[in-house]
Amino acid sequence: MTTTTSPAAGDVLPPRTLPIRREDVRRYAEASGDHNPIHLDDDAARALGLPGVVAHGMLTSALAIGVAAEWAGGADRVLATSFRFAAPVVVPADGPALLEVAGTVKKVAEDGSSADIALAVTCDGAKVFGKAIVTVALSG
Repeated sequence: MTTTTSPAAGDVLPPRTLPIRREDVRRYAEASGDHNPIHLDDDAARALGLPGVVAHGMLTSALAIGVAAEWAGGADRVLATSFRFAAPVVVPADGPALLEVAGTVKKVAEDGSSADIALAVTCDGAKVFGKAIVTVALSG
């Protein structure tokens, strides 16, 4: 359930810190079939100008969407998403990358049936998404 019975524009979702470990990236590669070496091998990532292994964009966005979904009452409440990637999430070998996810209700439908949530997602202080909007169904 949402944290408020009738959300309004400006309401803030509880911020979350989500760890992403190399093992998470490997499991996502297996599940998705995306075995691009930039997600699995530091040398391959560096050869393409990246600082090291990076998380899959879809893994990163799914984790962020999960914050809005949890606030709304479950994954089945997600109606639409719109993301624009700004920077990769580098996953160190010796610990997790920490994805910081904050959200603000930007708009509630006139009939109260849905809300647009703008997510602010960062890792090591860098914006991960230039745009991250999740539209969720509201209970009622």
